[in-house]
Amino acid sequence: MEFNAIYVIVARELKKFLREKSRLFSAIARPLLWLFIVGAGISRLVPRDTGMPYTQFIFPGIIGMTILFSSMFSSISIIWDKEFGFMKEILVAPVSRTSIVVGKALSGTIVSTIQASVILALFPFLGFQLSLIQIMLVLLICVSVSFCISSFGIVLATFYESYESFSVIMNFIIMPMFFLSGAMYPVKLLPDILKIVAQLNPLTYGIDALKHAIFPDGMGQMSPDFSLLSCASVIIGTSLVFVFVASRSFERKG
Repeated sequence: MEFNAIYVIVARELKKFLREKSRLFSAIARPLLWLFIVGAGISRLVPRDTGMPYTQFIFPGIIGMTILFSSMFSSISIIWDKEFGFMKEILVAPVSRTSIVVGKALSGTIVSTIQASVILALFPFLGFQLSLIQIMLVLLICVSVSFCISSFGIVLATFYESYESFSVIMNFIIMPMFFLSGAMYPVKLLPDILKIVAQLNPLTYGIDALKHAIFPDGMGQMSPDFSLLSCASVIIGTSLVFVFVASRSFERKG
């Protein structure tokens, strides 16, 4: 019963995604603009002795951006489900709230990973030579980070009843999460107070893990800020916490 509930939720969200072709285009257009326009412009301001082109440095961050936006906005479907009454039907079903959360998180994970894979496929155009093992590791990290961020978005969505209020909160969360994640510059270069905030950001560890996978030989002065083991531990740990909190929030709503 629990597995069937998860399957139905995931299948429903995937069908919605496949029917909305513009959603995939818009999700890919944003990171492309940041990578080839913003990245190319900022690269002229970055010293050339950093060990690599700036567009290569932000490539893991752009993949992280794709995951962040896609995963967070996939949780907006919960708001729509509340407004149209579908969420009430799910909550009265004889399944655990954890299954509902996992189903929603998995659907966001699959969609986000698909979009991140499209961005990852651009690596030859940026001068990268990634092995099959590196590509598989990057995809594994994308799945883990997508699940974590999707779960976080679900936690937020459980506290809001209208699409308008949720979208306002998103604007105050998504962009700070992105800029304080080490995507555009190393966390070690941030002021101390912002460095502390960045260390509380789960996306920071996801992007750092991507840097480990894409740059196994190091990045010179722009090397990752944390160990790969630390990144994996934080991502898995926060995912479990978010799933638990979201499940308890749904228990109160039921």
